[in-house]
Amino acid sequence: MARMTAAVDRNPLGVGQRTSIRTILLATDLSPASDEATRQAIELCRLLQASLLVVNVIDSDEKVGDRATIGSQTTRIDQHRAQREPRLLEIVERGRASGVYSSFLLWTGEAGPGIVAAAEAEQAGMVVVGTHGRGRAGRFLLGSVSEYVVYNSEVPVLVAR
Repeated sequence: MARMTAAVDRNPLGVGQRTSIRTILLATDLSPASDEATRQAIELCRLLQASLLVVNVIDSDEKVGDRATIGSQTTRIDQHRAQREPRLLEIVERGRASGVYSSFLLWTGEAGPGIVAAAEAEQAGMVVVGTHGRGRAGRFLLGSVSEYVVYNSEVPVLVAR
C-alpha cells in the first residue's frame, strides 16, 4: 500500500532566503521608545538579508529661520546634526556587528511625512518604527508619527513596542 505524505513548508516566511525587501528603513527618534524597533529592524535585516537604513528626522516645526528651538535654547540645524550623528552611528555599528549592511540618513522636515518621503526616495521595502504607546487622547492631542507612517506609507510598516 502506498503511503501518502503531505509536503510541509518548514520555512513559510522565506526566512533566510532573498526576498523582494532589499532595504529596511528604521525610523528612530533616538529615544528609548525606539530601542525595540531598532532591535527588530536589525534582526529582520539579518534574517531577510536586507540592508538597514537608519533615518532620523530633524523636525522642521521646531525651526525658526535657519535655527531650531529646543527648550529655551536656540540650536542651529547643523548642531542638531552634530548631536545626532554619533548616536545614529552607534545603531549603524550594531547592525554591522550583526552582519547587516547599515547606513544612516538625517532628514529635515515634519517627522511623519519625512519618514514616508525618505522611504520612497530610498526605495525601502519596509519601514520599522517605534511607538511611545500613547492612548487615544494622547494621539489626538499630540498626533502619532507611527500612525501617520502606517496610513501613508506605500510599503509595509512594522510598529514595534
